[in-house]
Amino acid sequence: MSIAPLAPAWAEPAPAAQAASLEALEIASSKGVVTFEVEVARTDEQRTTGLMYRKSLGERAGMLFDFKVDQPVYMWMKNTYIPLDMLFIRADGSIARIAAMTTPLSTETISSGEPVRAVLEIAGGQARKLGIKAGDRVAHPVFSGK
Repeated sequence: MSIAPLAPAWAEPAPAAQAASLEALEIASSKGVVTFEVEVARTDEQRTTGLMYRKSLGERAGMLFDFKVDQPVYMWMKNTYIPLDMLFIRADGSIARIAAMTTPLSTETISSGEPVRAVLEIAGGQARKLGIKAGDRVAHPVFSGK
């Protein structure tokens, strides 16, 4: 019996304009600390494109959208082929709310519900599977105040 190597976080490479190095992000949940490898969307172009056109997303992969300041945030799934969980995160790193299993290709607006600093998109259903809930804490330099 052989063990297959772990699949890369991204099944398909990001478009060249969006390509970014992967960064570690941790979430302290009721089931323990969960580590993800995330791309960080820091520019307007990266935030606009997000995970559009991706055909798959690894279980511990994602994209962190850094809006740099607390603000109401509105997301959508236009040109996004896979369901996602969207974690809306306050500046202190606490998760304000989770929009689970968002609908692929939808142009319906998904609201943060309150001002947030960032949004983490992970594969649809992962938040529930990993026990991640509103109120849990996210650790990443975006939330360190630096």
